[in-house]
Amino acid sequence: MNKFTSKGLKLHMLWLALFVSVSLSCGKSSNPTPVDPVPPTTVSTFSNPLMNGADPSVFQKDGVNYYLQTNGSSINLWSTTAMSKLSTAVPKTVFTPVAGAANSRNVWAPELYFFDGKWYIYYTAGNGADINQRTWVLENSSPDPTTGTWVDKGKIFSPSADFWAIDGSVLEVNGSRYFLWCGRPDVTNVNLTQNIYIAKMTNPYTLEGTATKLTEPEFGWEKNGFGVNEGPQALTSPDNKTFIIYSASYCGTDDYALGQLALKAGGNPLVKADWTKSTQPVFTKQPQSNAFGPGHNSFFKSPDGKENWIIYHANSATNQGCADQRNVRMQKFTFKADGSPDFGVPVATGLQISRPSGEK
Repeated sequence: MNKFTSKGLKLHMLWLALFVSVSLSCGKSSNPTPVDPVPPTTVSTFSNPLMNGADPSVFQKDGVNYYLQTNGSSINLWSTTAMSKLSTAVPKTVFTPVAGAANSRNVWAPELYFFDGKWYIYYTAGNGADINQRTWVLENSSPDPTTGTWVDKGKIFSPSADFWAIDGSVLEVNGSRYFLWCGRPDVTNVNLTQNIYIAKMTNPYTLEGTATKLTEPEFGWEKNGFGVNEGPQALTSPDNKTFIIYSASYCGTDDYALGQLALKAGGNPLVKADWTKSTQPVFTKQPQSNAFGPGHNSFFKSPDGKENWIIYHANSATNQGCADQRNVRMQKFTFKADGSPDFGVPVATGLQISRPSGEK
């Protein structure tokens, strides 16, 4: 290579390096123009039904909603921070009874509670013969109810009312706990009338004293199919009034509905006369909204604590009975001036509803 050619080549390489440097600096500035991030798309509504199922129950702790429903053969537990997205949560089986045991069949209406640093599940089960249905208790000392070991604490019952029993739940008033349940006193199972009973709790799995019959079917709206008062659920109003919301009439009818008991100020939960029963149902079917037989409910609050919600099951068409076509729905409710709850009417299936406030 001659001297002239070598010098030309060096100049060419210098210009090429300069061009590449300029090109790179144009492609990525050391002081880029800021670009506003595109926020993720959020869905602000949901619609009912949430999913198939019956006897829904919700317990809230530390920002988590723990959900249970009737399975029939075992107990499953869902956990979610957003109830409107319940159907996307993956359930975990936390209890499967021993085959052939007295609590091995017809596992219904489980409910979760947290007492004295431990978790408890109250549920209904029997040996397969309807007359032998009873209420039972499980205990778990793990901080997370989806982990740890669930210990079978046996049957929870009052010796004064040791007959057919379902739908156990707990009422807390003035620092004391009371067990609520539905009982059928006819030990021959000929008269199918179901009443609601209450007894004070010595501990989370033991009752004391004599059981009190709080309510029995009296009105026509409580006797469709046959007389039923079941599924008692405690509710405390913002002004600290105590209510029990229960399900009335046979669940196989379209007229399954919710009734209400109100405890008088300073009243004793164990004294029937201290409770006032509503003469009319407080939540009933709405055929135009595809809501037949709405009942067996539970209550929960929105994540920010500002809203009250009811969750319940219903059928989407007439004459679907107490079968697998029942589905789970939820809606916001308010309280009246007298402190009693105002549930309104069941909202229509498919209707877009605002999600509970504070959900993410």
